[in-house]
Amino acid sequence: MIKVLVADHHPIIRTGLKMLFESSPNVQVIGSVTTGRELFDFIGKNEVDVVLSEIDLPELNGITALRTLKKEYNDVNVIMFSTHPEEIYAVSTIKAGASGYLSKTVGTDTIIAAITKVANGGIYISNELAQRLAFDERGNKPSKLYKKLSMREVEVLKLLSSGRRNKEIAQELDINEKTVSTYKARLMKKLNVTNLVDLINQARHLELG
Repeated sequence: MIKVLVADHHPIIRTGLKMLFESSPNVQVIGSVTTGRELFDFIGKNEVDVVLSEIDLPELNGITALRTLKKEYNDVNVIMFSTHPEEIYAVSTIKAGASGYLSKTVGTDTIIAAITKVANGGIYISNELAQRLAFDERGNKPSKLYKKLSMREVEVLKLLSSGRRNKEIAQELDINEKTVSTYKARLMKKLNVTNLVDLINQARHLELG
């Protein structure tokens, strides 16, 4: 039996996933948490095989939680479960230690398949993204913008697009405000924009076709 912890601040998501696996012979949702700090409290007290985690966790965002989690509990596999574009965030979160990335638009069969694959030591991304990456590796398509961004740049971009100010980002990522400004300047250059509004719009609507 694969023991799954759901980390999401939306009650409908937590309830829905628990109901989904109630009759499953292979997967059991053993708990759900709403914040990054609750996530660590739960894992410290319970045996967990797979964490299904939203990126936008209160108190400690999902990407920061992921990096810390992989340092402290490397045997726990993490699948990021999000509404944010896979093309922008999947590769970076997997580089940071995630074992998979699922869009919240996928069907129940896909969720089960991803959890099973990750629990058995695999990495899960959608077939579409896998094909894009394969094309890129063979040089058949231009390089994608998401490949230009470092993990830290993705974190800063995510926090900017969710309305955080430089000071708040600095506190959350444990860096100084000047460093945040430096990352913001790099992001503007890499995403070819000249102001914060366009940068946020790029983060929200960027399509890497």
